[in-house]
Amino acid sequence: MDVKFGTSGLRGLSSELAGLPSALYMTAFCRFLEEKGLAQKGDVLLVGQDLRPSSPEIAALCFGAIKSCGFVPVDCGILPTPALALSAMGRNAASVMITGSHIPADRNGIKFYVPSGEITKEDELAIVAWAEKLSGSVLEEKGVAESDGGAAISAFLQRAACLLPEGAFKGKKIGVYQHSTTCRSMLVSCLEDYGAEVVPLGWSDVFIPVDTEAVSSETVALLQGWAREHGLNAVVSADGDADRPLVADETGLPLRGDLVGLITSGFLGAEVAVTPITSNSGIEKNGVFEVLRTKVGSPFVIAGMMEALSQGKSNIVGFEANGGYLTATAFAPNGHPLAALPTRDCFLPILATLHSAFSANKSLSELVADYALPYADADRIKNYAQERSSALMASLRESDDNLAQFFEPIGAVASKSDIDGLRVLLKSGEMVHFRPSGNAPEMRCYVEAENEAAAKALLQKGLGLLENFTV
Repeated sequence: MDVKFGTSGLRGLSSELAGLPSALYMTAFCRFLEEKGLAQKGDVLLVGQDLRPSSPEIAALCFGAIKSCGFVPVDCGILPTPALALSAMGRNAASVMITGSHIPADRNGIKFYVPSGEITKEDELAIVAWAEKLSGSVLEEKGVAESDGGAAISAFLQRAACLLPEGAFKGKKIGVYQHSTTCRSMLVSCLEDYGAEVVPLGWSDVFIPVDTEAVSSETVALLQGWAREHGLNAVVSADGDADRPLVADETGLPLRGDLVGLITSGFLGAEVAVTPITSNSGIEKNGVFEVLRTKVGSPFVIAGMMEALSQGKSNIVGFEANGGYLTATAFAPNGHPLAALPTRDCFLPILATLHSAFSANKSLSELVADYALPYADADRIKNYAQERSSALMASLRESDDNLAQFFEPIGAVASKSDIDGLRVLLKSGEMVHFRPSGNAPEMRCYVEAENEAAAKALLQKGLGLLENFTV
C-alpha cells in the first residue's frame, strides 16, 4: 500500500484509498481512540467529505469500519473541513474528513480529528502502529450512516455570521470562484448576508485542484478576467476542502496566504502568532504580536500554539503560508464570542481581510501596499532523489565554510536557520530557503527579494545551485 501521512493527514492514490487502506486506517484510528481513552464503543464518530469522485466510496468504507469497531458513524456530507471539526469539537466527538485538499483528483486522503481537534505527529505514529498491528485482519466492508441533517454546516455559518458588523460589505461587488470547493455555496450566502453583491463564478462538476499557496497561472488569468468583466472589488475562493483561503484584489491578483494571515491576526488583536518558517520574513516587522516559527504543517503550528498556551500566553493564533488560519484561544472581534478553532479555516481570514480593507475605505491592493512585504517566490525540482537532498543538507550543515562556498555564486551568507530545511539570509538582504519534501523525491526552493524581478532571478539561481549539486 502506497499510502502515508504527509503534512496534513493520510494521502495516497484514489484507486488505493478506495479499498482496504481506508478500512484499515479507519479501524486503526478507532482502536487508537479507545486506547487513549478519547472515545468508547457506542460513541458517535463524524465523517465529512469533499467533491472528489472517489470520496463517497472512501466514506462508505469508513462507515463500515466505524460500525465494525462498535462506534456510531454520523454522515455530515459534503462540507468544509473546519465545519466538520467545529461540529465534532462541539459534540466532544472524534471525526474524519475524506479529502485530498488541493492535490489532483487521482489522489485522495483522510484527515483525522480527536475530540479536541487535529491529531498530533505523535498520534500519527500511534495510528500507523495500530495499522501495522491490524494488517491482514481487517475486512473491506462498506456501510451507511445517518445524516447529521446539515447541523455542522448550519453551526459553521452561524459562527461566520458573528464575525463582522451587519452590512459590512454593503456596496461591494465580490466574485466567488466556486469551482469544486466544498464551501462554494456557503461562501456565496455568507457574503450576501453581509450585504455584498455576489457574482458566482466558475462552478465545476469536475474536480479542480486549486492550490492557494501556489496559484496557477491559469487560475490567475481566470481571476483577472472576471475582475475586469464584472468590475469586482475582490474575488474569493478556497481549496478543495475549504481550509485554505484564496483572496484576490480588485485586479484579480491573489494575495499571499501569509499576508492574509498577518492581516487577520491584526483584525483579531492577536498577541502571539505561530507560523511556519516558510511564511514571509516581513511578518515580524509588520505585526504587533510575538511571532513563533515552526516546521511546515498544521500539526507543528498547533504544537506551537499549545506550547504558547502552556506558558500562560493569551490571544494565540496560527497561520500558514497557504493562508489556512487557526485560533488556539477565544476572541470577540465583533463583540460576539468566537470559540477557539485549532484547525485551518478559510472563512475567518477571507472575511477579516475583506473587512480590514473595506472598513478603511481602501482597495485590497492599497491594503497590500501598506504592508510592503518582501517579494516572495518559490518552485521545486521534481525527481530529486532523497539521498541527494539528504547529502546536500548534511554538507551545508557540516560547516560554515561549506555553506559559504555553496552560496558564493549568488551572495555572501549573513545568517542561517534550520528549523525545516535550511533558510539562508544573504548580506544583500535577500533570502534563499532549501527544503526537501517530507514524502516525495522533490526539493523545494523559496526566495525573498526586494521586488518581483529580483525574486525571480534569485529563484532561478537557487534552483541552479540545486541542479548542479552532485553527491
